[in-house]
Amino acid sequence: MSNSLQQLADTLRNTFADKLVSVEEGFGELTAEVNVDQLIEVASTLRDNEDLAFQQLVDLCGVDYSQFGQTEWQTNDASRSGFSRGVDSGTTMGRLQFGDELDSVVSEGRRFAAVYHLISYRHNRRLRLRVFATDDDFPVIPTVTEVWRVADWYEREAFDLFGILFSGHPDLRRILTDYGFVGHPFRKDFPLVGHVEMRYDPEKERVVYEPVSIEPRVLVPRVKREDHRYLSADQADEVQDDA
Repeated sequence: MSNSLQQLADTLRNTFADKLVSVEEGFGELTAEVNVDQLIEVASTLRDNEDLAFQQLVDLCGVDYSQFGQTEWQTNDASRSGFSRGVDSGTTMGRLQFGDELDSVVSEGRRFAAVYHLISYRHNRRLRLRVFATDDDFPVIPTVTEVWRVADWYEREAFDLFGILFSGHPDLRRILTDYGFVGHPFRKDFPLVGHVEMRYDPEKERVVYEPVSIEPRVLVPRVKREDHRYLSADQADEVQDDA
């Protein structure tokens, strides 16, 4: 850990003591985790304390940790039929389909989190602040709009995509999906094709919603094929000799 990060970590520990769950380094920045009931107090101090002065909230994002660290994506190969689902499941011996269950790797109350990306222009420092909702089925986190007004639309986005409720928010409603949308797209239990589709009905003269009519599928990112275009000169010679 660099000297500047170590100094910031020490300042955080001295300022908040047992209010912090943890302070860890990652990707050249510090991540401080706080309990949900301490969020507003900690956020206000981070903004107002002269030794911290994190007056700018750069971003806020929701995170679903339900399958954190698990992967079913193997992108070094593809099926012979193309890139429709060139993935071998690591938990079953077949192809994954929507509806297949993966065991959660997180404990109760550690599924949904809000992550706040802060910057202090006075001290030229950055900090990630993370807080977990204690109820996985009904995740609620207090709004920080009274601390950083810019959090307004960020919290609406996290609510829309992850279903995280921000108590005390002045106008918590969808911001990206339609108001009649069912579910939250970025939850890991949500089909990529959605639940409903809409079309214009000329007889009713209005837009109608119907159950989705296409088969759910997941596309694998295009992979680099192992052919002569990506081989070194020596490797190309070996391939030519084998041929």
